[in-house]
Amino acid sequence: MALFGRRRDRRKDDEESYAEYDERYGGHSDDDYDQVDDRAEFSGTLDLDETPDGPFDEDEAPDDGRGRLDLGSVRLPIPDGAQLQVEMEPTGPVKAVHVITPDGQLTVNAYAAPRSGGLWNEISNELAEQLRKDGARVTRIEGMWGTELAAWINDVVLRFVGIDGPRWMLRAVVVSPVDRGDAGVALLRDVVLGTVVVRGTQPMPVRTPLPIELPPAIAQHIAGSQQQG
Repeated sequence: MALFGRRRDRRKDDEESYAEYDERYGGHSDDDYDQVDDRAEFSGTLDLDETPDGPFDEDEAPDDGRGRLDLGSVRLPIPDGAQLQVEMEPTGPVKAVHVITPDGQLTVNAYAAPRSGGLWNEISNELAEQLRKDGARVTRIEGMWGTELAAWINDVVLRFVGIDGPRWMLRAVVVSPVDRGDAGVALLRDVVLGTVVVRGTQPMPVRTPLPIELPPAIAQHIAGSQQQG
């Protein structure tokens, strides 16, 4: 894993393109949403005989020896050769940590959710509606964890997955060039399968993003860059 290493020009251009979609589709509104018709256009098949083990709640985290980046509310397995890009809120807190690879940009976030579950169903309807308003072709796919959204807009393909856990919902999106869409989905699934969610015990309103805490080395790197800038 490379942290904020030198990027090739092509990858830098890709990141700038992906950032547009992360900004638009990276969060959730608390506004009311309308149900939309998402009958699948997908004609492929997927073996759903086995229930995936991950992602994991903190209480069920595996002792598998796999290295994970501890971001407070989520612990992510980072692919070899990947780079990290930290997105900050204007007021200072970390909004997201993006995993940059040649196959696309992956973003994983956790949110407070009701004990009864079902938040991803609401969010996926909301996302599909917004994507269609923006001119994307959207289809709903039955994937490893249930409903997934695939969207094609301009020269990129987006894949969204969501998993309802105990008082949390994990949402992941990968934004890939169209010719790397399948590889982007494989990247997303591998990372999400190994992710650990740390909900904490404090009460939070539903849909509140669980806080992201940077490891000291990354936080120091950002602080140093800001001072130099």
